[in-house]
Amino acid sequence: MPFKRKSRGRSKGSKGSGTTIQCGSCGQVVPRDKAKRSTRRVSLVDHQLGKELRAQGTYLASWTDTKWYCISCAVHRGIVKVRSEVDRHSRVRRRR
Repeated sequence: MPFKRKSRGRSKGSKGSGTTIQCGSCGQVVPRDKAKRSTRRVSLVDHQLGKELRAQGTYLASWTDTKWYCISCAVHRGIVKVRSEVDRHSRVRRRR
């Protein structure tokens, strides 16, 4: 059966088998090089309160929350867009 992409949707090259991770949404076990990563900064303080505290010069600690998603969940959440066949073959990276 023919395949859609040269890489079969993975970015491992010829490394052999890679590590697996669990999807943050559905729990499916996915190879790490095939999964999509979503990183966001999380603060303990409410946004409006944090804005007022920063105006007074307070330092507010926050941490980065990294979640991995399988392709189907990444498409559902809008992290990855479905592209046309012409766009799939172009190697130009889009700006976020």
